[in-house]
Amino acid sequence: MDPDSELGDPVEGYVAALAGALRGPARVKARLIEEVRDGLAETVAAYAHEGVPRERAARQAVREFGSPDELVPSCQRELTIAQARHTARAVVLTAPFLIACWYLVWSTDSGGEWMVPRTAQLLAVHLAGVAGVGALLAAAALAATGTLARRLPTPHRLPLAVAWAGTTASVAMAIATLALAIASLLATNWPLVALAGSLAAASHAAMAASARMCRQCARLPITG
Repeated sequence: MDPDSELGDPVEGYVAALAGALRGPARVKARLIEEVRDGLAETVAAYAHEGVPRERAARQAVREFGSPDELVPSCQRELTIAQARHTARAVVLTAPFLIACWYLVWSTDSGGEWMVPRTAQLLAVHLAGVAGVGALLAAAALAATGTLARRLPTPHRLPLAVAWAGTTASVAMAIATLALAIASLLATNWPLVALAGSLAAASHAAMAASARMCRQCARLPITG
């Protein structure tokens, strides 16, 4: 990383290099970057107040902060935990939709007026179970990275576990969407099945991107 490459301004070059190396939730990342920029600006202002020329003050401030490579691991730790919480929250909020969709289809079928293919029903049970287990793991991750994190260190592999829980739940929702789409073509009361499939598709869309980013964050080196 070359912190002096951004239009000849050491501060902006430093910030750009740091931003390019970090992965995580956009809002949290933007806050971290802004905090670093503010810290550098305050240091530059302090040197300038002492009569140091602006360019030299900027270079001194950057040297005091250390290289972006040195700062990345500690910043990435905060971003990785934030992303793990974001993904866990997505699992907790969306998995119940999948379970509710399948329950709706199953309970409606019990009336005997129409029949969802039995294969789709059996698949429903397994996928709902996967989503339920994922939701429980995600809830535990939220607890471990929330209040408990103040008393106990966050397990090093927890973000990766959350990432794969989210990925598994996301895949389950994608399969559920396909199964319900096929079932809607065969069911008498197809609007209900189509609605369930739409909810499963929305849940998949909400979780897939978050799980992907969580996997990326979990593979990056962190400290702390």
